[in-house]
Amino acid sequence: MIIAAASEDVAIAFVELGAILLALAVLARLSDRVGLSPIPAYLVAGLLFGEGGFATPVLSADFLELAGEIGVVLLLLTLGLEYTPDELVDGARLGWRGGVLDVFLNAAPGVLAGVALGWSTEAIVLLGGITYISSSGVIAKLLSDLGRLGNRETPAVLTILVLEDLAMAVYLPIVGVMLAGAAIIEGVSSVAIAMAVVALVLFAALKFGRSLTRVLHARSDEAVLLGVLGITLLVAGAAQQLDISAAVGAFLVGIALSGPLQERATALVSPLRDLFAAVFFVLFGFSIDPGALPSVLVPAVVLAFVTALTKIAVGWYAAGKFGVSRRARMRAGTALIARGEFSIVIAGLALGTTVEPELGALAAAYVLILAIAGPVLARFADQLARLRMQTDQPS
Repeated sequence: MIIAAASEDVAIAFVELGAILLALAVLARLSDRVGLSPIPAYLVAGLLFGEGGFATPVLSADFLELAGEIGVVLLLLTLGLEYTPDELVDGARLGWRGGVLDVFLNAAPGVLAGVALGWSTEAIVLLGGITYISSSGVIAKLLSDLGRLGNRETPAVLTILVLEDLAMAVYLPIVGVMLAGAAIIEGVSSVAIAMAVVALVLFAALKFGRSLTRVLHARSDEAVLLGVLGITLLVAGAAQQLDISAAVGAFLVGIALSGPLQERATALVSPLRDLFAAVFFVLFGFSIDPGALPSVLVPAVVLAFVTALTKIAVGWYAAGKFGVSRRARMRAGTALIARGEFSIVIAGLALGTTVEPELGALAAAYVLILAIAGPVLARFADQLARLRMQTDQPS
């Protein structure tokens, strides 16, 4: 009886998973037909059929969550594969001012909104982080879908994303200590450890990247794929265990690989990336209850509008340091608009605490708006740049 029940559960899971993948295939095809990224379609599908929607799959939540996390890791790995360690260092040297500007322009709206809503200090700090951090996962997929990974403005976008992810390595331990009410010494210790580990991993990627490339290089595609995935998941898992973004670890692995192995790894990993990334975006939509959105819609829309403009300003400034055209600067700015996985992680820290109960719903509405608006605006960045240039010309 137990075996029969288990077999029936597996059969149902296969049917549901197959139906989800077929639906995603249709959405991807329709999105390609109209020339847009499929990300917004994936998110809306998850919203309609997830918690509070028309139907909720009985697939294991742990399975879906793990698949989504793997998708984010693979997105950042393939993004890192596009660049060499020297390009990363040059980008940080040119783009650190944009990173500082990013903190001030995009954390401030969340902080001010929290103050205006009369929230607690903890909720204000959390909302500031939610509005600050762009979605590395959404943006990496967007750049790939739009064929912009090799564009001249992309290193500026990449630099901002890396600086944001590194900032999270400092921010998340601070917030965790603050919510737990831990002692100041313990908080300082956690932050110091996180920063030291990030610096160590970055140093290892820059120093031993060529050695790692030689070890993983093989004639067999199967051996290359398994080796690259294995080292990526090991580093990402170790980073996550130390309360550092797994995305940072995966990105640095991609940076460490060089030469012909970069191209082979990208070609081999890309199909897996697309599969797991699609699951991630649908899973994110599953986690949002549509019934909780109306009460926080107004502040979410206002925050989304303001921080979309501030992200464009950051991208415009950062790309300008790379000497690119106005159109390229607008592409960089609109690419940074999307929020996603990190913002939801930050909001999730408040679950089970006495922090403002509306924070989760506001974060979900805010992220959903910008996860949809960001890719759409990025698609029409050239037209927006042309419009700005026309308005700047004297009549």
